[in-house]
Amino acid sequence: MAVTEMKARDNHTPEPVEPLPDNAFRQPKRNLLSRTTKSRILVSNSPALQALTAAALVLPGLMLSPLAAAEDDEVGLQYSHYQEGKRNLFSDVPNNRNPIEVDSIHGGARMTLYDRVKFAFNYTQDTWSGATPVTTAPKVFVGNQPISFAGSVSGASPMILRQGGQVFVDKNFNPAQFVSTDPDTGIQVFSKDAQLVHTLSVASPETRKQGDFKLSYEWDEAALDVGGGISVEKDYESRFVNLGSRWDFNQKLTSLNLGLSYTNSDTNALIDHDAQTYIDKNAYLNSGQLKIIPTGTFLQSNRQDWATNLGLTQILTKDALIQASIGYTRGTGYMANPYKVMEVLFVDPNQVLDCGDFFCDGRPADILQADLKAFLEKRPDVRNQWSLSTRYVQYLSFLDAALHFDYRYSHDDWGINAHTFEADWVQPVGNDWTVTPRLRYYSQDAADFYQPYLVINQPAAGATDYQKLPASYSSDQRLSGYGALSGGISISKQFAKGVSLETGFEYYTHAGNLKLGGGGEGNYADFNYYVANAALKVNLSALGYGGGAGDHSHHEHHHGVPVPAGVMFGHMMDKPGEIMVGYRYMYSTQAGNMLRGSDSVADQTIVNQGCGVAVVDKCFLTPNNMNMHMHMLDIMYAPTDWLNLMLMPQFVDMNMTMRRLDGAPPDAAAGDKGLHIEHHVDAGHTTGGVGDTGMYALFKLFDTPGHRVNMTLGVTAPTGDVGIMLRRNHTVDGGFIHYGMQLGSGTWDFKPSLTYTGQIDQWSWGAQFSGTKRLQDKNSSGFAFGDILQSTAWGSYSLFNWLSASVRGVYTVQGAVKGEFNGLIEKLGPMDYTNNYGGKYWDVGFGVNAFVPSGDLAGNNLSFEWLQPVVTDVNGYQLDRNGALSVNWSYAF
Repeated sequence: MAVTEMKARDNHTPEPVEPLPDNAFRQPKRNLLSRTTKSRILVSNSPALQALTAAALVLPGLMLSPLAAAEDDEVGLQYSHYQEGKRNLFSDVPNNRNPIEVDSIHGGARMTLYDRVKFAFNYTQDTWSGATPVTTAPKVFVGNQPISFAGSVSGASPMILRQGGQVFVDKNFNPAQFVSTDPDTGIQVFSKDAQLVHTLSVASPETRKQGDFKLSYEWDEAALDVGGGISVEKDYESRFVNLGSRWDFNQKLTSLNLGLSYTNSDTNALIDHDAQTYIDKNAYLNSGQLKIIPTGTFLQSNRQDWATNLGLTQILTKDALIQASIGYTRGTGYMANPYKVMEVLFVDPNQVLDCGDFFCDGRPADILQADLKAFLEKRPDVRNQWSLSTRYVQYLSFLDAALHFDYRYSHDDWGINAHTFEADWVQPVGNDWTVTPRLRYYSQDAADFYQPYLVINQPAAGATDYQKLPASYSSDQRLSGYGALSGGISISKQFAKGVSLETGFEYYTHAGNLKLGGGGEGNYADFNYYVANAALKVNLSALGYGGGAGDHSHHEHHHGVPVPAGVMFGHMMDKPGEIMVGYRYMYSTQAGNMLRGSDSVADQTIVNQGCGVAVVDKCFLTPNNMNMHMHMLDIMYAPTDWLNLMLMPQFVDMNMTMRRLDGAPPDAAAGDKGLHIEHHVDAGHTTGGVGDTGMYALFKLFDTPGHRVNMTLGVTAPTGDVGIMLRRNHTVDGGFIHYGMQLGSGTWDFKPSLTYTGQIDQWSWGAQFSGTKRLQDKNSSGFAFGDILQSTAWGSYSLFNWLSASVRGVYTVQGAVKGEFNGLIEKLGPMDYTNNYGGKYWDVGFGVNAFVPSGDLAGNNLSFEWLQPVVTDVNGYQLDRNGALSVNWSYAF
């Protein structure tokens, strides 16, 4: 048997109802009840009463809780980071696998379309990577094999089955391990160790994207919502629709909510190249779910889920309300995880008949030989779940605070009973600050078919062994019995005119001994995690409060002349104490021909010259297309009329597909790294997460009617990961992913710019010179990107007092990458060589800029720009550019 690198993935199915760790990033995020009754009699300017009616809008790790469907028009953006701690392998082999981490970004908006009609939409993106359990087995079966490098043990590699698949147990089926042979008697000595351990495997970065919407109509005492969405990732797609309604009665002191949802999901999972040769898949052969092609075996399946929920909200007093709901979900189809495995011991009970009283083939007579096999897990194809939840909210006037207490009970026909207790305290602390600590406890029983591993008291026979197993079996720890305790805190600051910033943190402990009543899983399954997030929310309904149009006249001066969406640092605020918040999105795409300089180049030329001169340095692959998405949050503050300070965190995700080069040598000519070529072509690459963080100071140098000059001095902190590696597969380490797929520069960078803008009547224009200077020769991974110089000029014409159109020219020069990765990198194509980065670029941009000059939404600005390549002159060999899109929204107050 071979070492396997089973693809590590969290399950696609909800396991079972625990709020965060098990399914927070895998299922479509949607609210079954699309709306919650607002406690209309609780009318006060008190922040605590507002918190009472909103019921804690943002919980750590979640953009909106099921009780957070605020009625006001709102725009929000949230970033979350989920990080698990390392698992205990209970051995001397170091666990050098980075545990699972997830970076998420969520953006959404609710807005009134017309009178009683409202529309809401959300976009969520998760990128995850790291090591997670794929199966469980006794430690003596050595599931986490040591990896040796340069004569020393450098870490652990997962091996579902040991060489030969043979292990030993005693007559009670307790695991045993050979220690030595007695030199005098020749009898083998065994030790017994029942300690269980997870077998860990690692996943390369992957991304899930989800979009959903909701359309609502509201009567005086009723409301109806309809919505839907789609969640997409490489091997899983889920589509869902939902319907919600609300009835108010008893003078609106009582509200009844009813919701219905339907979800249809498809799995298309590639069984790992290494593992598919010996993982037993025979249980699925006759199901029609396996698709075998020359490049691998896919498990393709479908599942459907229907869910309904009935809820009641009752206002008890002006300071208290209670909510209760019951829910039912029925899931049918493929409910298992295609990347989870069950290990099974087959023990022939008759093997002792040929042994003597004391030993058998040198073994003591009480030591039996067993055959160890691995099977794709199987779960029931039907799951019925029932839930009951309650919430009590109490406003405490003497503390100006609100207490929320929640309890949820869930039961399903898999045998899982789960309890969730949660309490949080919403406490305003003055100056529009609110602090919300919270505590949560969760406990569940194990599923009826859960076992860490199976023992079958029969000999292994081959292809029909799966028929000796139970109808359902899984070693997935999320189906075990355990308890979880977590504590968290969120802090929010409400600024003028409905703008608020919020941050949260939650720490979580998962342990078998925390289960209610005891009897939980062993300590091998214990782990911890944390979730940290930050959110910006703008209440559009609140923008109109506080005055008429005269209060908004200053916004025209804030924004000055229209500036294309792709130009940064083109605006400054003039009045001390003013604040601007904004969201900026940038998308760039590369596809088409490979270039050398500015000329298209044939595949054979790339093979021979793009990667070196030695045979092993020939190019085997080339990029087919690459897309990059950047989400940036702009926060600007004006301490004086000549100085603005700006903070710009960003979230980045990229994906690349590759193809084999025509005329490339056979894969075997690349040595061990050639084993990965097929995987690169079939799967492509994805990365995502936090990028570098910008900190800037903008100075006003010159300001007269119609002309303005400002200078920006800034640095970017290297918060983006530059050590992302591909997972080990085909028993070969993957090494660093390409330079251009890392999430940041990894160096401190100096970013100055000088901007001029001018305006006469409807015409405006501008120019900017900017640059990026790397302040370090290399980053922690051993390289540094080249410096950048850019110049741009544009002209704009105001079509209306709120809309303008622009044309822009851009010239950019960037140097090649300096240095090289200080670890393993598989050099299979031009993207793996530092001289194939940078170049000279000419682009032309076409944009529109919309600005609200007065009224309730005055100060909001939305602009778009498409940048079309005109001349591309690259260093070395690179993929051609298709263009770039910039979208910018900002609001100043």
